[in-house]
Amino acid sequence: MSTNLQPGLPGLLSATALPAARTAAPISLLALTTIPVGDQPVGVAVAANGIAYVTNYLSNDVTVINTATDTVVGVPIPVGTAPVGVAIAANGKAYVANSGSNDVTVIDTTTNTVVGVPIPVGLTPIGVAIAPNGNAYVTNTGDNTVTVINTATDTVVGGPILVGNFPYAVAVAPNGNAYVTNSSDSTVTVINTVTNTVVGAPIPVGAGPDGVAIAPNGNAYVSGFSSNNVTVINTVTNTVVGAPIPVGTGPTGLAVAPNGKAYVANYVSNDVTVIDTNTNTVVCTPIPVGTNPFAVAVAPNGKIYVANQGSSDVSVIPPFPTLTSISPNQGPTTGGTPVTLLGTNLTGATVTIGGNPATGVDVNPGGTAIHAFTPAGALGPATVTVTTDGGCASLVNGFTYVSASHATSLTATPALAKLFPPHVYFPFLTATLKDLVTGLPVPGQTITFKTGTQVLGTALTDAQGTAKLDETLTFPLILAHGGYDATFAGTGTLLPSSAHGEVLTP
Repeated sequence: MSTNLQPGLPGLLSATALPAARTAAPISLLALTTIPVGDQPVGVAVAANGIAYVTNYLSNDVTVINTATDTVVGVPIPVGTAPVGVAIAANGKAYVANSGSNDVTVIDTTTNTVVGVPIPVGLTPIGVAIAPNGNAYVTNTGDNTVTVINTATDTVVGGPILVGNFPYAVAVAPNGNAYVTNSSDSTVTVINTVTNTVVGAPIPVGAGPDGVAIAPNGNAYVSGFSSNNVTVINTVTNTVVGAPIPVGTGPTGLAVAPNGKAYVANYVSNDVTVIDTNTNTVVCTPIPVGTNPFAVAVAPNGKIYVANQGSSDVSVIPPFPTLTSISPNQGPTTGGTPVTLLGTNLTGATVTIGGNPATGVDVNPGGTAIHAFTPAGALGPATVTVTTDGGCASLVNGFTYVSASHATSLTATPALAKLFPPHVYFPFLTATLKDLVTGLPVPGQTITFKTGTQVLGTALTDAQGTAKLDETLTFPLILAHGGYDATFAGTGTLLPSSAHGEVLTP
């Protein structure tokens, strides 16, 4: 087997074959929550109740984490020798592949205790996944097979299934097919989990495939450790979709969230790449995590858990943010327009508009709204982007910069009926606002009506730029002051204006 395909498992490689990243890569200064666990964590899975299980390769145990509080629960659970992969079955049991003792430990996730005796499997078991029929599929790198376990009885089903060279990770698609990465062959073997037979020829993928995960759209995503990319497989046709997606250096484990974002752990570059599986494009910049990230899992609360082998901890990535609107959606090129952005998972966000940082950014406690002031920008549309520790979200051309000062005019009608020629104004006061630069009426603006020092009321301009106020009760006051005044206070892009409405007598 190639020594560069298994980047982080002592015992599978000689000491001289371990990559320099184990000792040379610096630990990033993180804003993320970091949870210390056992010695060299290399696997992680999250149960439906939100409890995460982390396999610690060198301490031969499993750390339990409450993902609601991001705290360790109880003491580590002893398992077999050199545990790697872990998966949670629908019956609530966790299955841990022990690469050094060639068996699988079963944990009851209700009591966090080991169930029965370890289940013997093939040589050097690494990956484990659960099929819809409840069977667990375990990859055995030492003898190029997959062992099938009935999770109802915790017994091995039939004989081992022969796959490619150095089978590593496994994931099961909604159609029941299991996808096994063969690291030494740079292929993926497909297994029909109903018949437990291999389907078709192996699928060529990137060099040294380590991780595999299934997206909500049914596609399989395979990380190529040596080619630094991710291959996409259509699980209906078992064919490769498009070109490989470049990611960080040394991608290993990956997981896909229900929102379709795939998280790829890059073992050598110490970060996580996020892929939008709807477009198969990388979104945002990589997220720095701990040293030598190896495995990734998504919790029901949307948080992402990354097992960092080199730093013996777990990084917690917040849920991916969304951005749904910005209001107002236009303002002057000089900046300074107060805006409100709505979305989800916005806690800790920074905001850029047209690539320039907004000022006065304030996020509400629920992370659903941001109040900020626009920066100066170039005339025309600009993309609005929010960035958090969990990723980024954008409204393409969501804000439009306009000229800073458009003069306006306001015209007001008289306050009484004109008899000759016949023209009725009473019983409404009306004022019409116009943009003198564009020559167009201005809708949606507030006009204030006053007589003397008395405010008669306010009204919004309609599509024709006209605001209308009922004067039935206030006409005697208007008559006493010889008319009324209509004023427009102005906005960031429109200058203020005013007009006087006279009193006409019959």
